[in-house]
Amino acid sequence: MIRWERFNTYLLAAVAAAAAVVCGCESTGKPGSKKLLSVLRLHVAASPDATGAQKTIAVYRQNPVNISVEKQPFLSEGNVAEAKVIDVVGGFALWIKFDQLGTSLLEEYTAANRGRRIAVFTQFGEKIEHSRWLAAPVIGRIAGGVFTFTPDATREEAEQIALGLNNLARKVQKWNEW
Repeated sequence: MIRWERFNTYLLAAVAAAAAVVCGCESTGKPGSKKLLSVLRLHVAASPDATGAQKTIAVYRQNPVNISVEKQPFLSEGNVAEAKVIDVVGGFALWIKFDQLGTSLLEEYTAANRGRRIAVFTQFGEKIEHSRWLAAPVIGRIAGGVFTFTPDATREEAEQIALGLNNLARKVQKWNEW
């Protein structure tokens, strides 16, 4: 004899299992990590003048250094192809790979401004609530489109920045394919 209660329970279990297979359950590690976005802007150091095209910024929270930079960035998060946190001697660094246009601009600006600083600005977090100047390394010519620097951030913050940049890079890539 078949009991309808038991049949319905088995049917419900089978439907739930099929839905899990079809939907492809995926673990992202952190809730909302796919929605996390970051901003990254590279500004070249400049001599202050009366045109108003420059601004003075303070880089590094522990021992601030004041630098005059161009207000307009020469590279932004829209040019990032990939970002990751890498281990280096004494800690970690942010490794940023730029797209084709970003690679050209990075090489052009670093070749023309040898010995000056590149100031790196970011905004990151769940609702892009954190913003700060991360670094201002003295530069030489950078070919190949990879910019690596030690950020004024914790490793967790650096990983959030990299994750947000990668999420944005995927969105830009999908947009360009469309």
